[in-house]
Amino acid sequence: MGLQDYADAIITFVQTNPQWIAPIVFVLAFGESIAFVSLVLPFWGMLVALGGMIGGGDMQGFLMVWVAASIGAALGDWVSYWLGRHFHDQIAGMWPLSRHPDLLPRGHAFMEKYGVWAIVLGRFSGPFRASVPIVAGATEMDRVKFQIANWLSAFLWAFVLLKFGDAIGQAIAWARQASGS
Repeated sequence: MGLQDYADAIITFVQTNPQWIAPIVFVLAFGESIAFVSLVLPFWGMLVALGGMIGGGDMQGFLMVWVAASIGAALGDWVSYWLGRHFHDQIAGMWPLSRHPDLLPRGHAFMEKYGVWAIVLGRFSGPFRASVPIVAGATEMDRVKFQIANWLSAFLWAFVLLKFGDAIGQAIAWARQASGS
């Protein structure tokens, strides 16, 4: 069973069990934000697809899913920060980071250039999303600054990702309606 099969199974499950969308989105956002998991299993595509299932008019449903995704993403980066702070330089030798030897140095250069803004900007870039929180922890970035940037960027990232999926879902519905399908 390939990654696409798992993604299809999750989306089908949520279609038939919509009450599970928030917990599933939480888990996917958490996984997408943990350095080790996000390098192996890119969950952002499933998050966009699930955003398309929320429905344009359901503000309460969107709010619940948005908060779940935001908390999952922030906690994932928090764990990555802790791993970097706890393991410092040893973390580069751990799998799957050891298979991407340039990832942490690039994340470090990105963080040196942008400072605390690297946390916000890095969340929107796959490779940096995986490395910047670890580098922030390894370089012992101030915890309060990290957490402020982490939580604010998590809410922004989740909103953008889910609204993008919602817009795609609405466009598909409109196209189907316009074509009479």
